[in-house]
Amino acid sequence: MTQFFEILGQFDHESDCQKLLYAPLPQKLTFRETTVYKVDFEGDVTALEAFVRQVLLDPISQTLRNGETGAFDKAAFTLEYGMKGGALDLEKEMILNYYRALENPDFEITKLTLRKRVYVFGDKADSKPFVRDICNPAIHTWEVRQAA
Repeated sequence: MTQFFEILGQFDHESDCQKLLYAPLPQKLTFRETTVYKVDFEGDVTALEAFVRQVLLDPISQTLRNGETGAFDKAAFTLEYGMKGGALDLEKEMILNYYRALENPDFEITKLTLRKRVYVFGDKADSKPFVRDICNPAIHTWEVRQAA
């Protein structure tokens, strides 16, 4: 089975996209960034969600939602990126180490994928500068989803 968990900052708000990019944009765009955890697993889904809430979520400053669909409908596009399979991902390794130390978790993680999701808001937003400046083809995989 597979579950997607998206974590959003409760106190985050749309910010100017210029702080993500090296060159100025012709128009004003804003963004929000979240983290998505894709967990392939076997076992008790309730125990997995409890694990995610305990280990990955700060309940004071963050909210957890199902990450299968986007959190913001009004985004012009969404850039989702993460580390390639062979690249060292320290956050992923620490999560898996914590999981492996559990005595009886009631679920088995068969694969864990961490991704950053950048929602870009604004008219005529072009994803090309974002892919160019955020994603490194040597270490990242990415996907752009245009608004419907």
